Amino acid sequence: MVQLTLFISADYTELGDYFEKNNIHSILLVCDHSIQYLKINKYFECLENRKGIKTVRFSDFKPNPSYESVLEGLKSYKEYHCDSIVAVGGGSAMDVAKCIKLFLKSEGNGENGSYLSQPIIHNSIQLLAIPTTAGTGSEATRYAVIYFNGEKQSLSDDSIIPAAVLLDASVLETLPVYQKKSTALDALCHGIESFWSVNSTDESKRYSRDSIQMILKNLEGYLAGNKNTYGPMLKAANTAGKAINITQTTAGHAMCYKLTSMYGISHGHAAALCVKALWPWMIEHIGECIDARGRKFLEEVFIELSDIMGCETPYSAAEKFASLIDRLGMLVPQADENDFHVLKTSVNPVRLKNNPVRLDEKSIEYLYHRILSE
Repeated sequence: MVQLTLFISADYTELGDYFEKNNIHSILLVCDHSIQYLKINKYFECLENRKGIKTVRFSDFKPNPSYESVLEGLKSYKEYHCDSIVAVGGGSAMDVAKCIKLFLKSEGNGENGSYLSQPIIHNSIQLLAIPTTAGTGSEATRYAVIYFNGEKQSLSDDSIIPAAVLLDASVLETLPVYQKKSTALDALCHGIESFWSVNSTDESKRYSRDSIQMILKNLEGYLAGNKNTYGPMLKAANTAGKAINITQTTAGHAMCYKLTSMYGISHGHAAALCVKALWPWMIEHIGECIDARGRKFLEEVFIELSDIMGCETPYSAAEKFASLIDRLGMLVPQADENDFHVLKTSVNPVRLKNNPVRLDEKSIEYLYHRILSE
């Protein structure tokens, strides 16, 4: 699927053109409650009067959305005879919207998680994504995450890559500083992890390089409220999303998920703490390379990455990243010794296969100690 990215004007002209071009008459608007603070909210409030397009809002979901929320969204889509889906929000809104599209042609009523085990039946329903953070890059990927009976369900299919993405710099104006920091770090970790992933390609590395450099160039101004940096930061997150859509993430993300649930820190915060510990450890243990392209290739990857970071050596690049995390004040949670057994058994082994350096249970436990020490 070829994704169309729209850089919108102040009056959202391109958005109206998109709806008319695709013969859209009834939208399921999947949005979190932050939409009420955004300029684009007024556009959707007036859309029926302006264009004759009905908008059905669906916000019945929470962070880390449930399978049941997706079923409610499906019910709304069908009950109101919608013909397209628009997602406005962060990763949770994107995940819900993607899963609604993914399950639309499934058989039955979805009870007991049955849609999760059914074969995917593709459909031509238009999905438009409008990200409200410069972070997840979910608007550029084939992945979605929901929870069923408290267990994480990772879904993947090319058909749920949004057909169009609308990048609106004004959505970043109301973000709290901590959310700006953590989402930007999530995008930065996407770029870094994708670059060293065993699945990297020339194309993914170009996306990674561009996203990392855009973030490093604009981050300081972004956090200071310089509106000229908002567009580039949205583009950087989108570009990092394109990179991980090719490569998937690696051990940094695999190890971060349990930190968010155990200590109540954001996803990007947790990912950054993990990458901060993982990066120098991998350089130290490069002899355990599992990338099929070999140790020499991986050594070159770390050299290239140091050049992207504006550093002379792989170690200095890892140190620059660590200094950035410290400078941003991303605090380390206080861990109890009993936590480490839970943490070391929480890691998804599939993600570890994407990591270029082998990790076993002993090394994972060591890294968690490194992550959670001052």
